[in-house]
Amino acid sequence: MINVAETCVGTRALGPGLRSVVWVQGCPFRCRGCIAPDWIPFREARAVAPDELAGELLADPDVTGLTLSGGEPMAQASGLAAMVRAARAGRELSVICFTGFRREELAGRPDAQALLAEVDVLIDGRYVRSRNDDRGLRGSGNQRVHHLTGRLATAAGELADGPRRAEVRVRGGEALLVGVPPRALAEAFTTSDEEPR
Repeated sequence: MINVAETCVGTRALGPGLRSVVWVQGCPFRCRGCIAPDWIPFREARAVAPDELAGELLADPDVTGLTLSGGEPMAQASGLAAMVRAARAGRELSVICFTGFRREELAGRPDAQALLAEVDVLIDGRYVRSRNDDRGLRGSGNQRVHHLTGRLATAAGELADGPRRAEVRVRGGEALLVGVPPRALAEAFTTSDEEPR
């Protein structure tokens, strides 16, 4: 089962084309200024089987890619790898994954390697608020964009240095910020640096 914090079907704010996004619950890093502090604690959110999550993310037939974020996807690497395999069984998809781990830190982890085998673009490194350079799909300038396959090679400039895009989705009276927002929007959306709930 995958512990899911949130999903968004059909966005253009987190990578090329029309994508679906899953944010997992739980992250070990607690980066100062995190845009999603509610998704840091390792607590039960919504448990979803990999094949069920794949079906949810592919509800829109025009979706051409998946983006994995959080929380920390590598904390649930095995389940996410199974979900991507299930999704790709029915459709050609590109996969982008964010992680606070450096790629080198994942070398000895079979679960992480299983997920990386399904990922086209890995964006790695912890978020550093003072290094937020307002560029690309990276949250801060220390983060690196790794093209693990050639599937999104034509989007290399956009991913590393292109303009940022964000969407605000309102559901059930709550706002969901989708994307790596421009710095001014991120600062407005982040309400405090207190410990996450």
